[in-house]
Formats: sequence, C-alpha cells, structure tokens
Amino acid sequence: MATLPNPLPKLASDPSGRSLGLQLPPGRLIDTTDEGPWHEPLLWHADKEAAPGTWNALGAQTARVGMLPVLVDVGGPQGGLADWELMPGEMSYPGDHDPDDVLAEYWEDNAEEELAEEIEPFGPDWPGLAPAASPTATPDARAAQIADSLTDGTRTWLEEPHLALVPARRSADIPAAIGWTGPLNHENDVARLCAVLRSWEDRFGIRVVALGFDTLTVSVAAPPATLAEAEAVAAEHFAFCPDNLARNGDGPDTLRAYAEELIGEHAWSFWWD
Repeated sequence: MATLPNPLPKLASDPSGRSLGLQLPPGRLIDTTDEGPWHEPLLWHADKEAAPGTWNALGAQTARVGMLPVLVDVGGPQGGLADWELMPGEMSYPGDHDPDDVLAEYWEDNAEEELAEEIEPFGPDWPGLAPAASPTATPDARAAQIADSLTDGTRTWLEEPHLALVPARRSADIPAAIGWTGPLNHENDVARLCAVLRSWEDRFGIRVVALGFDTLTVSVAAPPATLAEAEAVAAEHFAFCPDNLARNGDGPDTLRAYAEELIGEHAWSFWWD
C-alpha cells in the first residue's frame, strides 16, 4: 500500500518526539504483526489511558508531521495490540477501490431473499450511495468531541482507550495503514472498507476515532437528518457491516429501525462477528 514516509522510527531514539516538534507522553511503538515483526513501526500508543482533552492535545500536533490520531482499545478480552493479528502486508491501497462497487458487492452477498422484510424499503438490488449531508460541525472538531465522549464515560463503547498515532494520508486509511483485521470474517483486505470510509469522509465528514480488536467507531460531522436520508445511509451500513443489523438479538433487527437510530447521530460504531 502506498504510504507517506514513516516518522515513527525517529521515536525509537527520541521517545519524547522532540525531534519531530512533538511533546509525547510515555508510550510504545508497535511493530508486531500476525507473521512477526514488521520492518518498521506501525503505530505509537500512549502507555496511559486516554482522558478527555487528550485527542486535542496530541492530534493537533501530529497532523503536520504525517501522523493521525486514533483511540485503540487495549482492554478487550482479546488482549493488547500484540494480539490483534495485524497484517499490513496483506492490505492493498484504498484509492484502488471504488466504494460504490465495493458496497454493491457486499449488498449482493448479504441481501438474501430471506432478509426481504429486514432490509425494507430496499430489495435485493443495491440501492446506490446515499447523498451527501450537510455538516453540523467541522469534521475535526466533531472527532475531538466524540473522542472525549469515549474517554469520559459518556459512551461506554471502549474498555481501555489509549491514544495512538498512525502514519496515514487521511483518517479513513488508518485501518489499512496498520493492517487491522477486525472484519476478517467479512473482508480480508480492509483497504476495500477504507475506500468506503474515504467516501464517507467526503459525504458525511467522518473521522476514524477508535479501533478495537473487531470494532470500529467513526465520528460524523454530517449525519442524516431525516428518515429517508437515514435509510439510505443504513443500507450502506448493512453492506459495510452486516453484523450491525442484529447483534445476537441486541439492538435493531430491521434496517428501518436501525435507520431511526442514525438520525442526527454523530458517532457510528461497527462490530464484526
């Protein structure tokens, strides 16, 4: 995958980040992959659990040196990042994939006849991409707000969030840049999902805010405002992550009910079984 020059190796000899113009707290570099050490660090993450304001304090510093912030949940039952089965060598480049084609393929694979009632008002044919929505905040400001809500207990979606820094061109590319394999049972090449995330950046002002072993959270600067808009977005979510529609009986089990929860919602979360 095409990437920017990686500034992380400089942190090996300068953990404070001063040579990059940064002031980093104590942290560690991660190069562990499913097949052994990667040839260079994939990310840095702070040793201390993130607190409200952490995102703003570090994220603003790091974008200018080619690194983007993301919260990583190191407290899940699967263990720390060393147990995440990262596979950077298996990922393609997000820009090589068309998001409409990717979602159409997923839709056709999952919108089976027995789900006809669950996916109303749509049918087996891919309905196409949802129209762009109007932002209610700048994407970066909304990302900082959602990051704070994940670290102050407002949203209890993460067990132990730590701030991480990833060399990536844009927020949507973060999962592919580290070789994240959370959706492995749905898609082996997460760059295809990142192509969709890029499209959501453009249409809805999303930012990748948090990753767990098999979970993804994005902030949304331009959420759908009506049920019709939300249903179009919900169709994309169903294609992107079919497990979101019914989490073993926990949550909405129809696309229409799921769409109602998206109206005005500034954070989208995804989980792959």
